[in-house]
Amino acid sequence: MVLEVRPEEEYRAGHLPGPLSVPVDSLEAALQVLPKHKEIVAYCRGPYHVFSDEVVSTLRAQGYRASSLTEGFPTSSRRTSRGTRWSW
Repeated sequence: MVLEVRPEEEYRAGHLPGPLSVPVDSLEAALQVLPKHKEIVAYCRGPYHVFSDEVVSTLRAQGYRASSLTEGFPTSSRRTSRGTRWSW
């Protein structure tokens, strides 16, 4: 499952195909519906932007399998922080 964690207005301006938009400030509410049995890949603006790292840290603390893309939108390489390739 792919989470787009940029602010909603950035998501509306353009995003990768198929992600669930969960702005970082909405994560707590989303935890009620995110499936724990799926790996979650979070992405934001780029490799130096902290939103996806913050989300991954929170998800892992809650028992989710989570990683972030090594690059963000729009330059995503489809590689996760664990080094695995992600397919949309």
